[in-house]
Amino acid sequence: MKTLTTQELHQLLPPFTGEDPAPRWTETAAALGRKIVVLDDDPTGVQTVHGISVFTDWDEASLREGMTEEARMFFVLTNSRSFASAETKDVHTTIAKRLQQLSRELDQPFLLISRSDSTMRGHYPLETETLRQTLEAEGHPPFDGEVLLPFFAQGGRWTVDDVHYAQDGDRFVPVGETEFANDPTFAFTSSRLPDYIEEKTGGAVRAGEVLSIPLDVLRSGAVNDAASRLMQASDFQKIVVNAVEERDVQVFCLALAEALAAGKTFLFRSGASLTKVLADVPSQEPLSRRELRHEDSRRGGLVVVGSHVQKTTDQLQELLTLDVEPVELDCHLVVDEEAFADEKNRVRAAAVEAVESGKTAVVYTRRELIDFTGVDREEKLRISTNIADALTGLVQDFPCRPAFILAKGGITSSDIGSRGLRVRRATVIGQAAPGVPVWLTDASSKFPHTAYIVFPGNVGTKDTVRDVVAPLL
Repeated sequence: MKTLTTQELHQLLPPFTGEDPAPRWTETAAALGRKIVVLDDDPTGVQTVHGISVFTDWDEASLREGMTEEARMFFVLTNSRSFASAETKDVHTTIAKRLQQLSRELDQPFLLISRSDSTMRGHYPLETETLRQTLEAEGHPPFDGEVLLPFFAQGGRWTVDDVHYAQDGDRFVPVGETEFANDPTFAFTSSRLPDYIEEKTGGAVRAGEVLSIPLDVLRSGAVNDAASRLMQASDFQKIVVNAVEERDVQVFCLALAEALAAGKTFLFRSGASLTKVLADVPSQEPLSRRELRHEDSRRGGLVVVGSHVQKTTDQLQELLTLDVEPVELDCHLVVDEEAFADEKNRVRAAAVEAVESGKTAVVYTRRELIDFTGVDREEKLRISTNIADALTGLVQDFPCRPAFILAKGGITSSDIGSRGLRVRRATVIGQAAPGVPVWLTDASSKFPHTAYIVFPGNVGTKDTVRDVVAPLL
């Protein structure tokens, strides 16, 4: 696949000639009558929304709370991208059973979204197939289709002619040719989504069997045409949706509403933009310093960086040009239990000293990747989990409340939020920068009513982390 400049990609786009779909979608969304439940495999899926609850467990009580609250949508943070396959299947089986039971008891129909990485990493198709099989076994009507919609506007993830691209500066790179496709656990090669589906299903689904909702249909406002394509789906058929802006997704959602009204049933595997549009969450400006920092605090902030993608390393280098205290965790010591325990103690002491003195501590894992030659997938996950546990433990045992808290990387920020900060239910209050969500912790958390900045590993330019942190110092 060819990497395209922004200009070259725009030349491939049909013009948007349809009516503005927003007013019609707002009216349609209000009458949809379904609770939108989002299972998020890391905590960054809320990067487009605000005023939405995030639950960090899937106990029956939490799911009931989400199903009965006033908001149209709620998130359940599974953090399953850090799980082995067996645990992922068990968790999704449990959630699906509880949701179907609650839906029946409360007489509350729902739409279920498996929100995952817009650069296509994660347990696919395991998660959606597990959800489908479990829900149908529990009495849910058979699913006609699975919608794959990885478009994510704020991250520059576009799908054009069924090819998914990731923006890198002024270039759009086919996602199968990015560093994300070389993920040690979730590697893939295909950028064209029907081929990606065939690759990830091991050929069980052929690329030619995949339905497509093309851009020219959506951008012409042809809702009926898009709906008729959805009506063709049967037996959990895969459906790829092309999109380059939220209007495209709004037109798709109008078509989806028609298909749902006609009795069709769908599961969704998506990036963060579908969740925003489907729940009709309005856009808002990034949060201010006053909303992100404890103004009366004389302490410094705490930044924890775990992601190892090159984008994060570049961002870290820029962040360290500020007047902060760098504290490196030598994660390569993870193979020596005693040495790693000493290293964790050293890092904690240095970070606490900095924060208590009024300086912001930036704790980050050693940037050189561990050599995984000869190590199987499950062992890679175990090692990664042990490193994530070290960062989580740092926050879990932190003796003082920092002026602000930021975690960089999906697994890192999830573990710090759910275990380090002991959050059960957070409220998403907005974004610190486009695509960078902020939780407000609950009353029972380690640091109650604190803004927690959840910074995805694959979002922003090299300056974005520095630009978020600089006004908070």
